[in-house]
Amino acid sequence: MSTRLATGGRLLNKARAVAFNFNKTAMKGFEGDTLASALLANDQMLIGRSFKYHRPRGLVASGAEEPNGLVNMGQGGKFEPNQRVTTTELFDGLTAESQNHWPSLEFDVGAVNAKLSRFMPAGFYYKMFIHPRPLWKHVYEPIIRAAAGLGKAPKDLDADTYEHFYAFCDVLVIGAGVAGLQAAKSAASSGAKVLLLEQNAHLGGRAPVDGGQINDQSADEFITTITAELAAMENVTIRTRTMGSGVYDHGYVLGYERLTDHAPDLAGPRHRLWRIRAGHIVTATGAIERPLSFAGNDIPGVMLAGAVRDYAVNYGVSVGDRTVVVTNNDDAYRTAITLKHAGLDVPVILDARVLATDSALVAQAKALGIRVLMGHAISSVQGGKRVTGVSVCSQAGEGSVLEEITCDVVAMSGGWSPVVHLWSHCGGKLTWDDAQAHFRPDPTRAPTGDKGQAFVTCAGSANGEMGLAEIMTDADAAGKAAATAMGFKPKTEQAPSAVTVAEAAMMPVWLMPQGAGYKLRSKTWLDYQNDVKVSDVQLAAQEGFESVEHAKRYTTLGMATDQGKLSNINGLAILSDALNQPIPQTGTTTFRPPYTPISMGSIGGEARGHVFQPVRRTPMYDWHDENGADWEPVGQWRRPYAYVRDAETVHDAVMRETKNTREALGILDASTLGKLIVKGADAGKFLDMLYTNMMSTLKVGKCRYGLMCNENGFLSDDGVVARIDDDTFLCHTTTGGAETIHGHMEEWLQTEWWDWDVYVANVTEQYAQVAVVGPNARTALERLGGMDVSAESLGFMEWADGTLGGFDVRAYRISFSGELSYEIAVPASQGQAFWDALMAVGADLGAMPYGTECLHILRAEKGFIMIGDETDGTVIPQDLGLGWAISKKKEDYLGKRAQEREHMASSERWKLVGLETVDGSTLPDGAYAVGEGTNANGQRNMIGRVTSSYHSPNLNKGIAMGLVLHGPDRMGEVITFPGTDGKNYEAKIVSPIFYDPEGEKPNV
Repeated sequence: MSTRLATGGRLLNKARAVAFNFNKTAMKGFEGDTLASALLANDQMLIGRSFKYHRPRGLVASGAEEPNGLVNMGQGGKFEPNQRVTTTELFDGLTAESQNHWPSLEFDVGAVNAKLSRFMPAGFYYKMFIHPRPLWKHVYEPIIRAAAGLGKAPKDLDADTYEHFYAFCDVLVIGAGVAGLQAAKSAASSGAKVLLLEQNAHLGGRAPVDGGQINDQSADEFITTITAELAAMENVTIRTRTMGSGVYDHGYVLGYERLTDHAPDLAGPRHRLWRIRAGHIVTATGAIERPLSFAGNDIPGVMLAGAVRDYAVNYGVSVGDRTVVVTNNDDAYRTAITLKHAGLDVPVILDARVLATDSALVAQAKALGIRVLMGHAISSVQGGKRVTGVSVCSQAGEGSVLEEITCDVVAMSGGWSPVVHLWSHCGGKLTWDDAQAHFRPDPTRAPTGDKGQAFVTCAGSANGEMGLAEIMTDADAAGKAAATAMGFKPKTEQAPSAVTVAEAAMMPVWLMPQGAGYKLRSKTWLDYQNDVKVSDVQLAAQEGFESVEHAKRYTTLGMATDQGKLSNINGLAILSDALNQPIPQTGTTTFRPPYTPISMGSIGGEARGHVFQPVRRTPMYDWHDENGADWEPVGQWRRPYAYVRDAETVHDAVMRETKNTREALGILDASTLGKLIVKGADAGKFLDMLYTNMMSTLKVGKCRYGLMCNENGFLSDDGVVARIDDDTFLCHTTTGGAETIHGHMEEWLQTEWWDWDVYVANVTEQYAQVAVVGPNARTALERLGGMDVSAESLGFMEWADGTLGGFDVRAYRISFSGELSYEIAVPASQGQAFWDALMAVGADLGAMPYGTECLHILRAEKGFIMIGDETDGTVIPQDLGLGWAISKKKEDYLGKRAQEREHMASSERWKLVGLETVDGSTLPDGAYAVGEGTNANGQRNMIGRVTSSYHSPNLNKGIAMGLVLHGPDRMGEVITFPGTDGKNYEAKIVSPIFYDPEGEKPNV
C-alpha cells in the first residue's frame, strides 16, 4: 500500500497538517503536499476512470504531464472541473471529487465498455454511427452527447477574479531548474533585463531529486546560492507558479500565473495572464520521462520511475512496499537506489538491455542487493484496481512468462524526451537524436523574427543535454547568447562545474516484449486518458491513415487534456514500425499552445460582468439623461433615441424633434461617430485601396463621402473623409464601425502593405462632436462669435479650424439630414461646455436636441443610406444606386474584383428604391414583397424587402426605402407586402429622395 515515509519530504512542512476531502472522505496531508502526494499518502491509488472504456486509472506522473489525475475541485462559485492533482497544491478545506464514473469510483457501470472493447476499436464510430441513418438523431447522438467530456460543467457564477499583466524584457527564461537559473544569471550579468518564469512553487527542478554536485555544492545548496544572487539583481524578476503557456510571433509570450490557487483565502485575483514582449526567449523547460508499452501498463500503481522517485524524495511518500523497476536506460536505477535507501523493497530491476559491463548505477544497485535481470521485460501486469504483480518475460521473445513476481508498484522508464512545445509553437523545427531516441530542437532552424533572426534558444535538457555537466554548460551558453543577441556584452565567466555520472547507452524500446502478439498488444496502452492502445495505432496504419496527423485523429492519440505529453513519441514509433519507415520520416504532430490548459477566467481577465463590454458614454451623457433621453444601444455606446418631455410618448417626441430640425434648429450629439487619423507618406494610396472612390486627390481643407467594401465586394462602412494636410486624413466611420474599421485597416497594413508608410490612430473618444442642423444653424454659430462660417468662407463639404465662443473647434460643413448643417468637433473635455453654450445662444432660435430616430427619419427623407439598414452583408454599392461613388480612374480597391463576378454584376440583383403606401400608412420594417408564382419549395416568390420605414411628420405620410427586383425600372408600380399582422400593404415604387429632391437646402 502507499503510505507516508518516516524520512524524506524535502518540500513539506510537517509541523502543519492540512485537512482535505476526496470523494466525501476526510483525509490529511502536510503543507507543501500536492493533492497527488497527499492522496498517495492516504493510500488512494484509484483516482479516476478513463474516457472511453472507463478503466481504473491511477497516477502515472508527478508533474504537468499527468494524464489521469483529473478531478472536480471546489464547490459553488469555486467549482472547477479537470484540475490536475499533480500540480494542485494542498490547502486546508480542499474538496475534490473523481470524474467520469457512475454511480461511484469503485463501482462504475461504464466499465462494461471494457468488456466490449473488441467491438470498439479505433475509428469504430466512423463506421457504426452512420447506419441506419434514422438512429443517429434519436439514439446515437443523445448517447454520445451524454457521454462526451470529462468532469462537470460549473453551474454557479465564478466567485474569483482574474487579471492581465503586461511585461517587457530583454531576455525571458522559461523554466527555473538549474539550467534556467544559470541561463538567467549569465544573461542578467550582462545587464540585460531578465524575466524568469517557473511553473512550480519551488525553484531548482529535478536536480535536488536526482542529486549531483555543482561548483562543489550539493544541488540544493547551489540552488539556494544562485537564487539569492538572482534575487539581489535589480534587473531580474522571478515569478513562481507561472507557466510559459505559448510562444508567438515577434517575441510575444503568454504566461499563466496561479496567484491564489494554493491559498484561496488570500485577497486578490486567482490567476494572472501575462502578456510578455521579450527580445529573446530561453526555454529551459526540462524533459519528460516516457512510459514503456506493455500489457496492463495502465493499472493503478504503474508509474514513471522518475515520479516514484519524486514522491519519495519531495513528499516522503512510498507509492508501495514492493516496487518492480522496468527500464531501457540507467536513470531508472536511481529510483531503485532511492527506494532501497528509504527501506523499501525492490525485488527486481527488469532491464531490456543486455550490457557487456555494468555501468556505475547498475553496479551501485547490485551492491545494495537489488536483483537485476538483463534482457528481460514485463509480459503483463496483474491486478485490476491496483497492481498485485507482474509476469516476467524475455524482451526478445513474444511474451512467454518466465516468472511471476508479487509487487504493488511498477516503476517504468522508457527514456526522456525534451519538452520542445514552446520551441515548436512559433515554427522551431526538430531533429531526431538516435542515441537518446527523442526529438530535440534543431538550432539551425529556430523560430525567427521579422529580420530572420532567431529569437528562441533552448537550454539544458530541453535542448537534449541529459548529463548534469552538459546541462550547466549549455545553459550558461544559452543565457550569454540571448544577452548577446540583444546587444549586451556577457561576462567572461566560466560555466559552473559539475560531474556527469557515466551511464550506459539507452536502448529504444517501443513495445515490450518486442514480439508481443495481438492479445498483449490489445492491452498495451499508449494514451491513458483516451484509451488508445498499440493495436489501435497499428489498425490506423492498416486502414491507410499513414500521415501522423490523420492517425492522430483516427485514434484520438494525443488529443486528451495532456496533449500527448506521454503518448506521442511511443505512438509515433508504433506507427513508424507499422509503416516500415524511420521515426523522423513519420514526423511529429503539431504542438499548439497552451502548454497545459489555462482557465477561461484568465483569458477573460477583468473583462466580466459590467466590465465585459463597458458602456461607452459621450461627454454630454449626463445632460442627455437629465433631459429625458430615451436610451438605445448603438454598438457599445448609449445614444439618445429621443428626448421625451412630460406627457409625451416616445413617438410624439420623435415627431416633434423631426419637425423642429427641419423648421428651426436641431442639435445632435454626434460624438460617437468613429474618427480615425490616417497619416503617412502613403496615406492617400492606402485610402484609395480601402475606399471605392479616390481619396488621394482630395484637397487639403476639403471633405469627401466615401464607401468602404470588404474583400468580397460587400459594403461594410461609409463616412466622410477630411484631408488635414498632405500626409494626414481624418476618416469618419459609423458609430458601431470605428473599432472594426480600425482593425480592418491595421490588418491590411500588417499583412499586405506592411512596407507602406502609414499609421492609423483611433481618436474617437478624444473629441466631442456636435451636429448643428436646420435653417437657423448658421445664425446660432455666428452668435457664438469667432470664425467665419458663411457659405463663402466655409462651403459645403469643407472644413476649417478656428474658434467659436472661445472654444477651439474644427468645423465641418457636412450634412446627413439634407438641411444646412455643421458638425463641430471640440476636445472631449470641453464637450459639455460647448453644448451648453450652443443651447444658450440658440434658445430663441428654436434650439432643440434630437435623437437617433429623428436622425434616421431625416436621412430617409433625403434617401441617404444607413449602414446596417440598407446593408446586411450581401449588398454592394451598385445595389444602392451609389455607382457615382465608385472611381473609374483607379485600377483597384478592396472588393473591386469581387464586384465584377457574374452574380455581383447580374441584372437580377435587387436595387434601392423609395416606397410609399397607397393609403399613407407606414410599411412594416423588414417586410418582404411577394411576386407572381412560387419557388422550388412551393413558397411564394420574393421580389424585394423593406430596409427602412418611418412616418415622416414633414411629409405627413409613411415613407420607406427598400431593395426591389428591377426596382429603378418599375417606378410607379404598386407591389404587395404581407405584414405579420395579417394585413397586406400596397406600396408604390418611387424615388428614394422624398424631400428637397433638388438638394438646395444644404447649400444655403
